[in-house]
Amino acid sequence: MDLSSDPKLEDFRADVRAFFANDFPKDILEKARRGASLTTEEVRKSEKALGDKGWLAAAWPIEHGGPGWSLEEQYIFDEELERAGVPTVTPMGVIYVGPIIYTFGTHEQKKRWLPGIREGREGWCQGYSEPEAGSDLASLQFSAVREGDEYVLNGTKIWTSAAQHADWIFCLARTDNSGKKQEGISFIISEMDRPGVTVTPIITIDGKHALNQVHFENVRVPVDYLIGEEGKGWTYSQYLLGHERTSYARIGGKRKQIRHLREIASAVPTGGNSRLIDDPDFARKLSDASLAVDALEMTVLRVLSAVKDGGAPGKEASIIKVLATTAAQQITTLYLDAAALNGVRGFADSVSPGWLEGDASAAFAAPGVSVYFGTRAQSIYGGTNEIQRNIIAKRVLGL
Repeated sequence: MDLSSDPKLEDFRADVRAFFANDFPKDILEKARRGASLTTEEVRKSEKALGDKGWLAAAWPIEHGGPGWSLEEQYIFDEELERAGVPTVTPMGVIYVGPIIYTFGTHEQKKRWLPGIREGREGWCQGYSEPEAGSDLASLQFSAVREGDEYVLNGTKIWTSAAQHADWIFCLARTDNSGKKQEGISFIISEMDRPGVTVTPIITIDGKHALNQVHFENVRVPVDYLIGEEGKGWTYSQYLLGHERTSYARIGGKRKQIRHLREIASAVPTGGNSRLIDDPDFARKLSDASLAVDALEMTVLRVLSAVKDGGAPGKEASIIKVLATTAAQQITTLYLDAAALNGVRGFADSVSPGWLEGDASAAFAAPGVSVYFGTRAQSIYGGTNEIQRNIIAKRVLGL
């Protein structure tokens, strides 16, 4: 997407780039660039820096406290955020639940929760999946039983990202078992420190703590923690999932990874071997990944153009989810390929493992393996790619 012909947009880009270069917390950038996990305090510091600038809720309309940016400005902001290496904004607040609250919530609910979300003062997590309800989310059994002016919550949510950093959780809860299973689901909020809420960490294969299991045992919340109407939670969840699946795109970050891989592959090796970029198989895979990002970008722009006036992404968001996650896996596999070829060539030349000048492999191999393992899950969470293809076939193509 070439936006360089518009001087106003280029001025905007320069302002955003200057903020990240000069005013964003340097310690957060440094830790993120090393691929290290942030503490809860660092997550809050990172997002509050954007919130203080009025840039955290980048896609929110002005009437709800957003910057009121155009589609093009939002796109540039995302590009520059990822180019600078800023930690990915935790989406559960500003991208997921925020739009649900300002679209379906009461005036009092908007007043209570939107400021903390857009200012980065409060963290959120999403309680959707359960041990027996993942892709078939409508089979969830997490219950919310009304008793007077309260709901009593019982059940377990799993694969809950960022729960260890969150102050609040929004849950899909079953409030009625009498009819069609989708019709008995409601959208309910709870504090994470309510009596009866327990968080169990799930450590993933890369050694990181991003996921959790969250248990609710007779957790009581006020009835005004129900968002919208009782029994309408499934409808709200589909609205939210459109935003979630669109958020996977992260074009700027993927282009940054492609550039990095080209630098690695174009480096001059020791021992007289050809460069990695001269390996036809690797060069082809790198070109394929770059073309996949181009295709993803065009799809994102088509979908975003349809929602730039405040609407929600439609079923086409499933296309973005499939394209984004497969592109991410293509790219991160290339880091493993580069590290493997690097080591093999180093041993073949009877030199130390690492055939690039200065043993450059050490700079990308370890974080490359970590991000590779992390992206394996992208085609599963948020609705598996198999489920997304069924949605595309039935609801987009009408097959």
